[in-house]
Amino acid sequence: MNGAMRFIPLVVVLVLFAVFFTMMSGDRNPKEIKSVLIDRPAPAFSLPSLEDGAAAITEADLKTGKPLLVNFFASWCAPCRAEHENLMLLAEDFGLNIVGIAYKDTPEKSRAFLDELGSPFSVVAQDIDGRAGIEWGITGVPETFLISADGMIRYRHWGPIVGDSLQKRLLPKLEEIQ
Repeated sequence: MNGAMRFIPLVVVLVLFAVFFTMMSGDRNPKEIKSVLIDRPAPAFSLPSLEDGAAAITEADLKTGKPLLVNFFASWCAPCRAEHENLMLLAEDFGLNIVGIAYKDTPEKSRAFLDELGSPFSVVAQDIDGRAGIEWGITGVPETFLISADGMIRYRHWGPIVGDSLQKRLLPKLEEIQ
């Protein structure tokens, strides 16, 4: 019995190493909080449009019969600026409708941001007080949600769509639901 007891620390270290290795490998981001909205309908919302005089934008606008993205962004957000080129690519080259939600930003600054970089969005809503962001469970900007043709949330992209995240994460999820 005494001889077997001396191997217990070694077994514990090996188990801890295996757990650590499993946690660090793969496409998992340890800072990302998983969304509870996956495979559920988009939350109810009614937000004013960034376009003067346009009707409010609601969750009904997400049921287009085709997949689309909902992107929470802000003019003050550096990662939003970094991902903007990929959003333009998705809108122009892939023909994907993208609903923009300007999060905790002024209409003037949101318009200036889109005037400077171009707008990949089919419509832009204003979430000035951040309430819609809370309903969607965002932890910051940018966050992007892939919505299926029937208005269900199928994927949440946490953080900017930069680097290989477009090819390795977002586009495969889009292909899955088409």
